[in-house]
Amino acid sequence: MAVAPVTPGGPHDFVFRRLTKPEEFRHAEEVQRDAWGLVDEPPTSSTIQRAIQDNGGLVLGAFADIYLAGLTIGFLGWDGQQLYHYSHMNAVRPAYQNHHVGFRLKAYQREEVLKQGLAMVRWTFDPLQSKNARLNVRRLGARPDSYHVHYYGTMGSEVNRGLESDRVRVTWALTDPAVEARLAGKLPTAEEDLSRWKESQALVETSVGETGLRIPTTVTEPSKPRAHLEIPFDLQAVRSHQEKTLRTWRHAVRDAFRAAFDMGYRVDDFTVLSLEHERRSFYFLSAPGPTH
Repeated sequence: MAVAPVTPGGPHDFVFRRLTKPEEFRHAEEVQRDAWGLVDEPPTSSTIQRAIQDNGGLVLGAFADIYLAGLTIGFLGWDGQQLYHYSHMNAVRPAYQNHHVGFRLKAYQREEVLKQGLAMVRWTFDPLQSKNARLNVRRLGARPDSYHVHYYGTMGSEVNRGLESDRVRVTWALTDPAVEARLAGKLPTAEEDLSRWKESQALVETSVGETGLRIPTTVTEPSKPRAHLEIPFDLQAVRSHQEKTLRTWRHAVRDAFRAAFDMGYRVDDFTVLSLEHERRSFYFLSAPGPTH
């Protein structure tokens, strides 16, 4: 049984391995309910997980002793030209979300996918979720390459309440030197991020609303070599204190992404900046051609 190396850190240590026992797959259902607040929507069942695990897919867990703290589920994909691994979910119980479990699960997933002879992983995530963007784009080096409107239809989980289920698809080129650098912790400095933000075009302009949270005001098509696209720093705060603007955020970010992708722009990073004592989240985009 393959076990990923674990770096100690914080009050919990973790072992990363494949799920093997029926009760572990049932515990994985609990993790999904806990991570996403599933009420009206069923988790990926233990039987489906077993079928995936035994037929070319991967159901990988992060264990704190014998307790399942998080998991990732994925399976083989085919786009008509190449095989890849499709990562359907990466779920971590809330109590463990500040222990870098999500990052370490993806790093372990990468090791297992490479052992299968594959060099690419794809998945989708909600582009309004700043924490997910920071993990997927900033730390892992995955790159969004397409935008999907209301991808799953109406969803019943708490984290999706009040929003159309738009998603961006990302591609993770596992052996790309840029990806390997990100996994090794080689990131742009805060000064470099600030400099890039200042020199890039804003695709979503925002202003501070009555609650102190930002609201999109205008959306602009990209026209310069570099651009940035703002999203909420804390989507849950928007849901709790300014829920009526969720739709405004969704449609502004949707319009900006679709326009940028249609014009050949590519997302090549994500950052959180402290601007005048306010934390704000941005995707960085580059135009096609020599400037990319």
